Amino acid sequence: MSSAIRNIVIIGGGSAGWLSAGIIAATYASAADGVGLRVTLIESPDIKTIGVGEGTWPSMRRTLKRIGLSETDFLRFCDASFKQGTEFHGWASDTGASYTHPFMPPTDFDALNPVEAYLAEYTKSRFDQTVCPQVALFADNLAPKQITTPEYAGSTNYGYHLDAGKFAALLQKHCTEQLGVTQVVANVTAVLCKPNGDIDRLKTDRTDDLNGDLFIDCSGTHGLLINGLYNIGFIDRADTLFNNRAIAAQTPYVDETDPIASCTHSTAQSAGWIWDIGLPTRRGTGYVFSTQHQSDDEAERTLRQYIERTSTAAIAASVQTRAIAFEPGHREIFWHRNCVALGMAAGFIEPLEASALVLVELGATMIADELPADRSDMDRVSKRYNDRFQYRWDQIIDFLKLHYVLSTRTEPYWVDHRHPRSIPESLTSLLQTWAYRPPWHHEGYHKDEMFPSASYQYVLYGMGFRPARTMPQHRHHDQQMASARRTFAEVTKQATRLRTHMPSNRALLETLKQHRLQTV
Repeated sequence: MSSAIRNIVIIGGGSAGWLSAGIIAATYASAADGVGLRVTLIESPDIKTIGVGEGTWPSMRRTLKRIGLSETDFLRFCDASFKQGTEFHGWASDTGASYTHPFMPPTDFDALNPVEAYLAEYTKSRFDQTVCPQVALFADNLAPKQITTPEYAGSTNYGYHLDAGKFAALLQKHCTEQLGVTQVVANVTAVLCKPNGDIDRLKTDRTDDLNGDLFIDCSGTHGLLINGLYNIGFIDRADTLFNNRAIAAQTPYVDETDPIASCTHSTAQSAGWIWDIGLPTRRGTGYVFSTQHQSDDEAERTLRQYIERTSTAAIAASVQTRAIAFEPGHREIFWHRNCVALGMAAGFIEPLEASALVLVELGATMIADELPADRSDMDRVSKRYNDRFQYRWDQIIDFLKLHYVLSTRTEPYWVDHRHPRSIPESLTSLLQTWAYRPPWHHEGYHKDEMFPSASYQYVLYGMGFRPARTMPQHRHHDQQMASARRTFAEVTKQATRLRTHMPSNRALLETLKQHRLQTV
């Protein structure tokens, strides 16, 4: 009996399930030709996805192109807009000061580490505005491209804000109609295993048994296979990152001329933070908080007060909210035998820096690119996969924690976040290093780091981090300073050009209703 990997079964729809199906199915020929791969996705008719508005990383452009979706169609169908980074309000202190984490690295970053020159001569200006021209687009809600720019290209780097429910529906349509994915709408009633412990097939309440060689668990937080069958342990990270609840609301614009934000807005509160993303037809807002530090009722009042400040009292009073509970953490391993967990079945921390969808992209891409030819190869591939994703989860947690550790806010929630026992040893070590040497290219261990050194710089120096010790002056200090001054002057010129030539997000998205972006 052949043990070749030919049938992949995905349990669960939503963005995670259909994105995984699309990435894998787009990589291999359909089974209809006799030598391809069969991808089947089963989703329950009785379980609704969470469907909160989502933000993506720029990697989503590459993913959508890989699976063959038109960017124009995607933007139209998913009520999507352009995201160029995140702007943080009131995180460093309660004075309301802001900084950004743009998607573009500092200008000339390959050759120039801008930190030394910035700290020596430019600290009266914001770090992000000094080193990166993209930030100039945020204040005026400008787009990263023009209507004449080809699909998936841009004058600046960008991802998307999107309606998660509409995104899943678009992926489902594309996967079934264009990529040969079989959709099964049914409930799994039993999981049958082979004598060696591998999953053999699924029994359902509406169809014949579904046989598979590899099963991908996208069934959400309960993890039908990874947890329900295999009982793979869950690593609770609430001792490091405290948020475990969100109050979400879909907030209408005051009118159809309201600007669409160029970035996610993240506004610190006494026991968490509020997200605010701009879609063409509405804003997605929500308050992520710690139930150890604030009640649901207090959190809802906080969110409504924010909506009133940024909209109107009538809208704030009328929006419907819903509470979403989650446990911050992840599985001990993600690929066990012939089962891989993706999406919330693998874990979830919090939506800060929007890492949820990119983990699905990375996981499905690695499965597709390193798909074992035979069951005998699977344990070797799964070990590499588990090692890679354990590293990635640890790195995400360190990076998110950094935002809290650097704050000087005085509420108990923020003070608790700075307590040494809540800070991972790996992050403590990095902070000790950065006390005398700023991060740059030497920071990462892998070529595909989750967060490059530029991301750490934006957070560190945006939140006012300063070195506690000094290094001997570099032999080429004067030349480096002169180079930095020229580069920073060029940033100012580039920022002016971008502000002059880029349309507003709303203007470009309105134009896209009638005209298409160019295909390459």
